[in-house]
Amino acid sequence: MSPVRLFILAVLFYIAWRLFKGLIKKKRANGKQHQSKASDVKDMLVEDPVCHTLIPKGQAVRLRQKGKTYYFCSEKCCDTFTRETGGKE
Repeated sequence: MSPVRLFILAVLFYIAWRLFKGLIKKKRANGKQHQSKASDVKDMLVEDPVCHTLIPKGQAVRLRQKGKTYYFCSEKCCDTFTRETGGKE
């Protein structure tokens, strides 16, 4: 085989390898995007009705009154809310 043919084959293999590698990388990036969207739902922010602090829903203190759930950043805010509303809300 002549050196020109070897060079052309090497270039073609290199181009094919780069295309294949790009497709694999693209598939991995698409998979990571779907995973990050799912994790965003878990870390949804809720607002404390007393101090208006935004906190992750999973870490919030919960209070359920008359069928409605309230989320607080701390027990102190939860107690303040309970005192101010007197259980009426």
